[in-house]
Amino acid sequence: MQLIGMLDSPYVRRVAIALQLLGLRFEHNPLSVFRTFDQFSAINPVVKAPTLVCDDGTVLMDSTLILEYAQALAGPRRRLLPDAVPELQHALRLEGLALAACEKSVQIVYEQQLRPTEKQHAPWIDRVTAQTLAAYGALEQEVARRAPSTAQNAIDRAGVAAAVAWHFTQALLPGLVDPQRHPALAALSARAEALPEFQAAPHGDGTCRAPA
Repeated sequence: MQLIGMLDSPYVRRVAIALQLLGLRFEHNPLSVFRTFDQFSAINPVVKAPTLVCDDGTVLMDSTLILEYAQALAGPRRRLLPDAVPELQHALRLEGLALAACEKSVQIVYEQQLRPTEKQHAPWIDRVTAQTLAAYGALEQEVARRAPSTAQNAIDRAGVAAAVAWHFTQALLPGLVDPQRHPALAALSARAEALPEFQAAPHGDGTCRAPA
């Protein structure tokens, strides 16, 4: 399999970490949807990161759908979502909030870094910022009440998504979400970032490497 996309994307990074946790072998090709658009387009004309090229050449996209496929490949030996309904409900609640925080953070980054200053729409930025803060506020409450495991053999999709989202927002939008007001999330992220699978797929423009 080949994972296409940059690790500065929280969506690409969550897939790279999850594939490792599932014990699946893959090659990482860090193509940019901006700088290497033509190369990316030759693999997936939609140019959506992450893209997964399966062993038979089938091209998949969307991080959550890719993780569903990866789980099917891995089988029951390592599950990234719980089976019991109450635990699954909680995990999906956390994952949904984390992905919402990702989405809104990415929108702010695009607005501030890609759109010319004179064309930026302040009411839109204010609205998306409020949504980002709401997502992280709710996520902090959930993690403080019932934190997902960050043990290497027990961290699940929800834990990965929450940790990756937090790290992305802190790295790209410093000062937007105050760590002192989100101590449970900050602690969760610190513990997760110490795992070898996270360290092997660091946020940035590098290539995912084999975990130590």
